[in-house]
Amino acid sequence: MDMDFFRKIAVAAFSNPFTDQRVEADRRVVGAKEEAGWHEVLVPMLDRLDEQINELVRNHAVVIDANGSPEVRAVGVSVLFHVYHRFIDRFDQLIEQQIAVGDDSCRAPFAYQCMEELVGFGFSRSEACRYVAMFYQIRRAWFFISKELIGDSPCMKNLRAKLWDNIFTHDISWYERCLWNRMEDFSTLLLGETGTGKGAAAAAIGRSGFIPFNPDTQTFAESFTRAFVSINLSQYPESLIESELFGHRKGAFTGAIEKHEGIFSRCSPYGAIFLDEIGDVSVPIQIKLLQVLQERTFSPVGSHDRIRFKGRVIAATNKPVRQLRREGKFRDDFYYRLCSDQIVVPPLRERIRESSHELESLVDHLARRICGPEVDLPVLSILRRDVGKNYPWPGNVRELEQAIRRVVLTGAYTSDSAAEPVETESLDRAIGEGSLTAKALVEKYCRDLYGLYGNYGEVARRTGLDWRTVKKNVGRQAGSE
Repeated sequence: MDMDFFRKIAVAAFSNPFTDQRVEADRRVVGAKEEAGWHEVLVPMLDRLDEQINELVRNHAVVIDANGSPEVRAVGVSVLFHVYHRFIDRFDQLIEQQIAVGDDSCRAPFAYQCMEELVGFGFSRSEACRYVAMFYQIRRAWFFISKELIGDSPCMKNLRAKLWDNIFTHDISWYERCLWNRMEDFSTLLLGETGTGKGAAAAAIGRSGFIPFNPDTQTFAESFTRAFVSINLSQYPESLIESELFGHRKGAFTGAIEKHEGIFSRCSPYGAIFLDEIGDVSVPIQIKLLQVLQERTFSPVGSHDRIRFKGRVIAATNKPVRQLRREGKFRDDFYYRLCSDQIVVPPLRERIRESSHELESLVDHLARRICGPEVDLPVLSILRRDVGKNYPWPGNVRELEQAIRRVVLTGAYTSDSAAEPVETESLDRAIGEGSLTAKALVEKYCRDLYGLYGNYGEVARRTGLDWRTVKKNVGRQAGSE
């Protein structure tokens, strides 16, 4: 038995798949070169794992004990990794099927087979049932993070890694041991400009919660399509927000002619509620939400009944939270109860600056979603012709998506000149908040000068920096054009 191999597999299995550390861990398992990509490494790694597991089975040497020695635990993790990848395609098919079916949970006989296979290796039935649910959760997290938040820029890679950690913690072994059913108290605050994709990030978290598997019905307890509910708080007047959040009883106020279920009532215990534009709500509403987060109960308007709330809370705002707190518009206690994790969704212009391929891949992704996968239209070339290479995309991904639709309809796109100073505004805001680093300031100054003069030497002369430093600050995109 190659114990070193199993230890390396255990490290890889517990690594965040959206980080370079996971790729490096996989390479170490098979002794691959540094330039080998993940997909080049994964197949030989799984082939070798199959061989090692089969050898253990032949020798009756598989021992499953979560409280055993590190070697025994490494073998147990390796067996889980082995079984997970044997059923991975069927979990993917179930996700696609569940999206098509909707809110009725689909039968999954293969998941029962997966559970029985784990039992055959020595896991208890309760453990095997829980691990099948975790396999499904892991695959959903991968699906929604990788497919809905694309891009090869460093800031997007970092965002995907942070979302994975938000679901499974920074060490999935902790999650697996004691946190899989305790995540409701871990609230999340998403920050970022309008249109950056905060909703997609929230949905990736909300649809990736732990959903138990029922071996008797061979279904998961609930469809993940019901596990995520959202509300945009800015679209409701102050008088209606409380009712939309917590619901109301018939006759609770003038116009309440029938009972209404609020969004907290509709939230699944296996999912999450998304409170978008949380920076727009008044202090009284913040106090009521704080009570829900602290006590995990709420009462509909006009009722004294206490209803238990079990889901996670995800909130988002495009407003400067530090400034709102200083002005007394966002309570400190409410902020601290929301920010178990705080994730910044990057603006599109930052993504484009960091990667020369970001706009191309995003346009291709959105155009295929809008027009169908078989359609190949020259959308990117039209956008580059009409807005130029330095357009800041003030509306971010939301603007880009509408720009693609306009190109399809009219064959052209006129930039949103009314909103173009957004970068200057965000820069001023960052300076006012004290959140801007000297590095970021130098990078922006170099990029602005390069956009004006188009020459590294001129930028170097004006900044007093070495031209190599200027080129690095300007970024790869400018250097390749």
